[in-house]
Amino acid sequence: MVVVDMDGTLLDGRGEVPDALWPLLRAMHERGIAFVPASGRQHATLARLFDRASEGMPVIAENGTYVARDGVELASVTLDRELVITAVALLRDLAIQGRNLGVVLCGKRSAYVERTDETFLAEARRYYVALASVDDLLAVDDDVLKLAIFDFDDAETGTAPSLERFRETHQVVVSGEHWIDVMAAGVNKGHAVRMLQAELGVTAAQTAAFGDYLNDLEMLDAADLSFAMANAHPEVMARARYTAPSNTDLGVVTTLRALLGTDGVSPGA
Repeated sequence: MVVVDMDGTLLDGRGEVPDALWPLLRAMHERGIAFVPASGRQHATLARLFDRASEGMPVIAENGTYVARDGVELASVTLDRELVITAVALLRDLAIQGRNLGVVLCGKRSAYVERTDETFLAEARRYYVALASVDDLLAVDDDVLKLAIFDFDDAETGTAPSLERFRETHQVVVSGEHWIDVMAAGVNKGHAVRMLQAELGVTAAQTAAFGDYLNDLEMLDAADLSFAMANAHPEVMARARYTAPSNTDLGVVTTLRALLGTDGVSPGA
């Protein structure tokens, strides 16, 4: 099984799937190797990215809170209502105090936003193709998978410290330079990978994983062949066993070619 993060990992500098990946997907399919996109993006967005080769492809969406294959849910973990109410109230207060942030309530059917200026919506649409504007996030009738917060300044040093109180009971992860996700306790990409390993009869020794940011750490732990991209966060570089070229240098494609022996490089190289 090959598990791959999207932004900063597989996707190129334009945020697109490299054309060179498609023949590799066919080669992996012929060898019985499952390719698994694993992202903080919603399922609908990942399905669109891989619509050319999505049949039978497992997908880890919303940072591990939602796992599906062929549009059918395999597993999900939702947030409790009390946490949603408390966190949304806190984030609204931070915005009133001057913190430049936007909140995405990520449901199973769609993602939802209260902030509707084009500057924020442009960022949200990159990751959530099923996106609805609402007057009140707390009035949304949907199963909530996570809260995603976009900090226009710096997520790790800006909004994240204000969410520290939730870490005792929930998962709070900085998933990008500007994004923070709040999820149920114990939920992460690694948990989803281990669930798929059990489902597909795949061991950690038979798993390769590629990542670049803090929300990829547990995913890398679940794979013996763990690769940090050359552009990865320092903690990811320290955690992974190996390094791949950067996403803008087609690091995933280059490494997979070597592992599969499709470019004249032996799998053990």
